[in-house]
Amino acid sequence: MQSNPYGSSPVVTWAASADRLDDAGPDETYRLVVHTSVGGHGLRVRLSNAFGEQPVVFGRAYAGVRQAGAAVVPGSNCPLSFAGAASVTVQPGVVVYSDPLPGPVAPRSDLIVSLYVRQAGGPATGHGMAMQTSYVAAGDQAAEAGGAAFTRQIESWFYLDALVVDAPDTGAVAVLGDSITDGWQSTGDQNNRWPDYLARRLATEPGSGLLGVANAGISGNKLLADGAGQSMLRRLDRDVLSLPGLRTVILFAGVNDIKGDAGATTAAMIAGYRQVIARVRVAGKGIVAATVLPFRGWPEWTEAAEAVRREINAFIRASGEFDAAIDFDQALRSPDDPSRLFSPFDGGDRLHPNDKGMQAMADTVDLPSLRYAAR
Repeated sequence: MQSNPYGSSPVVTWAASADRLDDAGPDETYRLVVHTSVGGHGLRVRLSNAFGEQPVVFGRAYAGVRQAGAAVVPGSNCPLSFAGAASVTVQPGVVVYSDPLPGPVAPRSDLIVSLYVRQAGGPATGHGMAMQTSYVAAGDQAAEAGGAAFTRQIESWFYLDALVVDAPDTGAVAVLGDSITDGWQSTGDQNNRWPDYLARRLATEPGSGLLGVANAGISGNKLLADGAGQSMLRRLDRDVLSLPGLRTVILFAGVNDIKGDAGATTAAMIAGYRQVIARVRVAGKGIVAATVLPFRGWPEWTEAAEAVRREINAFIRASGEFDAAIDFDQALRSPDDPSRLFSPFDGGDRLHPNDKGMQAMADTVDLPSLRYAAR
């Protein structure tokens, strides 16, 4: 993806990592609600059929500014094109970008992308746990500004996995993580995931040079092994390194690998971290790691897992192999028991932070260290 002639460069403003969803049917319109980070011009959407087994035919696609619910601000719903055509067929395993849409895109705003799926079958590609309500209508309703036809609510994003704008003098941070990054236990429909709080902080940082924030979390995801989604090692290129304008990767991984009786060893985790470091550096990006949060009280907590957690956190803090470290563990652990989340930050299950915890995580990030890593 090339820079435009006005000196701006493509940068991701929103992303949601692709995964395999339930079978999808034809002749439906998905009205997907997303929240931007960086503003710019020339909006492009990226559609993914990464996990599909059959071609998906998108008959029409529109993008506009959200008014409320499934309704689009009148006059803002604009047709997207793909290599000049209104329709596009996406083959299994393939992603496609739309052509740029003329006009500005506001930072930190709600957009609606409407996708009329003319033909589909078999597994759909999308993001299962959106923490955001979107909508579905029968037939082709993509061009409609009103929301009356969109009678079914969904909590997943289908087919859409990134939005890109042209913006001057800025880049993006992508967070590779699991359900904590995905936002579980934050308040739904409020954009209170910790990467959302981070985006709001970056927006107020003078000269940060990093205004795009991409959330590459998948609930239940592991660094080393497939399960809830492909492992982070397998999906690193597709979900993170392929994003336009990316400068820095934040790696926040480990709790799903180490919990339980058959959890990963410290040596295996460090080897996995080193693979990520090497691949990110080959791609010319900065790499920052976050320590693993305490989770005593979660059913799969064990003394052995706690020992591994402390050992890999010591590696993240002291090894010097990352460009910088973010100490979520220190910021959110209980002062009375460092193996537990501090109760004001606990979403209720002893593993996932609530909104206050999510904000505390974002507040822990040293913003200049992200800029340093991006050089």
